[in-house]
Amino acid sequence: MREITTYQEFWPYYLREHSKPATRAFHYFGTALGIAVLVWAIASGYWYAFPLMFVIGYFFAWMSHGFIERNKPATFTYPLWSLFSDFKMLFCFVTGQMGKELRKAGVKPSEV
Repeated sequence: MREITTYQEFWPYYLREHSKPATRAFHYFGTALGIAVLVWAIASGYWYAFPLMFVIGYFFAWMSHGFIERNKPATFTYPLWSLFSDFKMLFCFVTGQMGKELRKAGVKPSEV
């Protein structure tokens, strides 16, 4: 695969790497739990718990890539775009836009 140089190119690639609904579900759960840990760390003053946000979020994401999607997480090649895309994917799911985004990226309707 050639190197991706813009986020506009990356987003469809990212979605194709998350083509299975179970993979996306693991990402939604990990991202939401990571956000909850961040809010808890801030609210409680336990700043040392801040890194748990990343550990929890990436644990669920990487497990889904290893056992469900069976591909290499995009995080290893495009860490910042991947992190941003985890939040964007969750936002699209919560707002009901995920199906439309997946179709635009070329993910088959049976996989949406």
